[in-house]
Amino acid sequence: MNVLQGLRDRAAARPAHIVLSEGHDPRIVAGALEALRSGIARITLVGPIAEVSAQLKKAGATDADEITIQDPETSQLTAEFAKSYFELRQHKGVSEDVANTQAHDPLVFAAMMVRNGHADGTVGGAVSTTSDTVRAALQIIGKAKDAALVSSFFLMILPAKHLSGRSAMVFGDCGLVIDPNAEELADIAVASAASCQKLLGDTPRVALLSFSTKGSARHASVTKVSDAVAILHANHPDLAADGELQFDAAFVPDVGASKAPGSEVAGHANVMIFPNLDAGNIGYKIAQRIGGADAIGPVLQGLAKPANDLSRGCTAQDVTNMIAVTTLQATL
Repeated sequence: MNVLQGLRDRAAARPAHIVLSEGHDPRIVAGALEALRSGIARITLVGPIAEVSAQLKKAGATDADEITIQDPETSQLTAEFAKSYFELRQHKGVSEDVANTQAHDPLVFAAMMVRNGHADGTVGGAVSTTSDTVRAALQIIGKAKDAALVSSFFLMILPAKHLSGRSAMVFGDCGLVIDPNAEELADIAVASAASCQKLLGDTPRVALLSFSTKGSARHASVTKVSDAVAILHANHPDLAADGELQFDAAFVPDVGASKAPGSEVAGHANVMIFPNLDAGNIGYKIAQRIGGADAIGPVLQGLAKPANDLSRGCTAQDVTNMIAVTTLQATL
């Protein structure tokens, strides 16, 4: 069984209620319909009823496909969400009129469904920008009480029979935190390790990446990574984490043994922590476009409840996969 099918099967064992903020988009509709029929999730689509219904008809939906449509312009929930938004944001100077306007925004409406317990998680970003999608999640759902910060990761599914013998990895942070300091890098590593354990069921082995391996180069950016490793070892001694490591030292056993002898992580890492967003974003896209890996994400971690972002270049299959990931975040 491949990793993606495994994710879907695990999600189907404990389906959640997922709301999608862009119900008018044909990729969202097709992906949501597949998720519903696969038993991965109960589905609510947000958008104009006539437009969403037309897209469902085009996608081949029937009366047996129990998908709920919520139109913020007519929904009985909109007044509740306007009141909640005002209470949540009035300290930022938001008026009741602005709150009412915001409650009609599909991203805000979907996030409010999750915050107020009408859904278990939300997915958006096929049409909206990452900044708008993440902003709604941060402002409305908010950070989990036990999370140091909100960050993101990509679940990288490697091609079948990959030469490394691996099937999947976690790359973080490739989508949100631009230039983390040492403490933030350590927090991203801890959250990404937990995500690896939850979604893949694998024991995390965390490599903090750099252009240097174990002091082979000296620079402030290298020091930041080695400082993050020291923080991890001090605060999470049971977590297998090492750095600073170049990617080849983290990924290739022979290179790891040569460059970082004695490391339990070098050559065997399944969680790669990039030193900044430049490296992370470039790295995951190279792995995807040249290496042939499937990239699911950015998946947000550290929120009080699940909310995830899609690429605007996503396919219907990407939508279904993200619904499965969001369901697992909500139920595991």
